[in-house]
Amino acid sequence: MKKTLTIAGSAARGGAGIQADLKTFQELGVYGTSAITAFVATHPRTNQGVFTQSLDVIEAQLHTIATQIGIDALKTGMLFTKDIIELVSDWLSTVQVKHVVIDPVMFGKVGTALMEEGAMSSLKDKLLPHATIMTPNMPEAEYLLGGKKLTTATDLQDAARDLHKLGTQFVLVKGGRLDGPATDVLYDGVRMVTLEAPRIDTIHTNGAGCSYSAAITAGLAQGLSVEEAVIQAKKFVTAGIRRAIPFETVAGAIDHLAYKVFGENDMTVTRYS
Repeated sequence: MKKTLTIAGSAARGGAGIQADLKTFQELGVYGTSAITAFVATHPRTNQGVFTQSLDVIEAQLHTIATQIGIDALKTGMLFTKDIIELVSDWLSTVQVKHVVIDPVMFGKVGTALMEEGAMSSLKDKLLPHATIMTPNMPEAEYLLGGKKLTTATDLQDAARDLHKLGTQFVLVKGGRLDGPATDVLYDGVRMVTLEAPRIDTIHTNGAGCSYSAAITAGLAQGLSVEEAVIQAKKFVTAGIRRAIPFETVAGAIDHLAYKVFGENDMTVTRYS
């Protein structure tokens, strides 16, 4: 069994972050390990929502996984601070991992900041050059591009070209906030691939982005090409959204079991040279 690692935050609600990643790894048949960077939960008195872990705690987790388990592919999610980003970047320089998936988590579903101010330069300069693929959604892509607005599928393609210059091998720009089909764009510096799935009318998409990048990680660990891993991952997430689990007071989570049980074939892939 191939071994995967997620370096991300723990989400108490269970739909996103480390919890979503490990569920995804399990459903796609890889062994999942985790290094928790922070705990995400709302304190009833202080209203604090993000509790970062010390660098020593994070480093200990990374060391244990690398030396005792091994890593075929890994992903990063919410790293939050400049110091954590730089710790992970420096650690990546010391280990042999074939595939690194960078999900540049910056904002929560309702716009909550999940990256500290001042951390962007470290993300761009130190972390992204390690990436096999980065997977920003539209707000994250806009932020990485200095505030450039994305409103059309053509904008996604232009953003992918610009983001590729930051040093990653592949860029996947996720267009879930566009009107019409749920359109994503994959770019490797030469070829553009668009992936379209039906838009599902639901607010219950908590964990979709985390699970998407985790599914890509699982596919890469198992030897799929980047394009094959992305296609499988989009099907996995689309199935999960289609059969999402609603919560009463907040947006519900995707169903990680859905792809294995029901499958998902309603997707169009278009390749451009």
